[in-house]
Amino acid sequence: MTDMMDTSANAPRRTSLKGNSALVARRKRRERLLMGVGLGAILIAFTVLFILVASLVSTGYTAFVQTQVTLDVHVDPAEISEEQLPRGGFQNVLTRSVLDLLPDADPETDLRAVRGILSNGAQFALRDQVAADPSLIGQTITLTVPLSDPYDQLNKGNINRDTPESERRLNDQAVVWFDQLDQAGRISTPFNWALFTNADSRFPELAGLKGALVGSFWVLFICFAVSFPVGIGAAIYLEEFAPKNRVSDFIEVNINNLAAVPSVVFGLLALAVFLNWFGLPRSAPFVGGLTLALMTMPTIIIATRAALKAVPPSIREAALGLGASKQQVVFGHVLPLAMPGILTGTIIGLAQALGETAPLLLIGMNAFITSAPTSPFDASTALPTQIFIWADSPERGFVSRTSAAILVLLGFLVIMNALAIYLRNRFERRW
Repeated sequence: MTDMMDTSANAPRRTSLKGNSALVARRKRRERLLMGVGLGAILIAFTVLFILVASLVSTGYTAFVQTQVTLDVHVDPAEISEEQLPRGGFQNVLTRSVLDLLPDADPETDLRAVRGILSNGAQFALRDQVAADPSLIGQTITLTVPLSDPYDQLNKGNINRDTPESERRLNDQAVVWFDQLDQAGRISTPFNWALFTNADSRFPELAGLKGALVGSFWVLFICFAVSFPVGIGAAIYLEEFAPKNRVSDFIEVNINNLAAVPSVVFGLLALAVFLNWFGLPRSAPFVGGLTLALMTMPTIIIATRAALKAVPPSIREAALGLGASKQQVVFGHVLPLAMPGILTGTIIGLAQALGETAPLLLIGMNAFITSAPTSPFDASTALPTQIFIWADSPERGFVSRTSAAILVLLGFLVIMNALAIYLRNRFERRW
């Protein structure tokens, strides 16, 4: 009788244990499912990122090398004289140098086609060398100059030799001429330093990023010089000194809203105020920097306020207890401790500004500029707008240069984000 009572008493307990075990098993299954979904999302993100970078590298790596030809150029005094420098028949001299290497080319009927082998910038390279040393007139010099874009694309494999002649940019005779130059050991493909030392050009083989790089530098410099002090000052006032009332709440809400405003709106604001109202120069990095400063400032204010809030109240209380004023507490104790977070937020905001295109397009920084700006008031482009210009160009050579410019821009963004992470880890204090 006693055994029967014990059995009946333990039955609910066993049922409860079974129910708990089933609940725990179901919870673990959900946890595993959640982990699987998270890992799947990360895998998808990395796969998409890999495809993006791989596609850019596969189409842009050829822009980092340039097909060039080495010529023995006789600086003919009949074509080039010291009295006429920098004018002269530089292109004719170069064309004859190419004809000397092509035995089957007719100097009369094939003159124009042979002239198209060399880039348009080749004559200027010879001109600059002779102008720097006029004693070269009458001598034979060795000169390495870039080939024109069709021959450059042929060397890089972007023009298929098996394609019917009527569908190719180069006819069979042009392909034969290139092969003759190559077999003579005249063709080389060194690193394309002109991609970074030349400004924009209508000819793909001459186009470079120098103007865009210098323009982006001025834009970021102006953006930093305006947004950093103003943003930090506004954040310190709102967080440490401003009274907590409806006015400060209204300002805080609007700052948060400004951080989410599309960048094109700031471009329209700059077009209406800076260009039309103040009459500032169009396409100038100074205007671009002011525009991006307006866009970056809310981000810096929010990041600075978050960094100030992260400083423990005990720091403030200890300083006040020792007799420090409110101003001494903020600028002598709180602000130095919050500076790593402030710098991190500022660098991330500047990195975001570096990649913005729409505001700069609206203020005209997509103009065709063939020289780098010497001041923030000169007309210029920036890296994003230069990418936009090249992407809209029909020449095949600009396709690879567009991808190369994107890789350069991504490189700068990675460096800036890495710097932000370093500063955060280097100076961050844990309380």
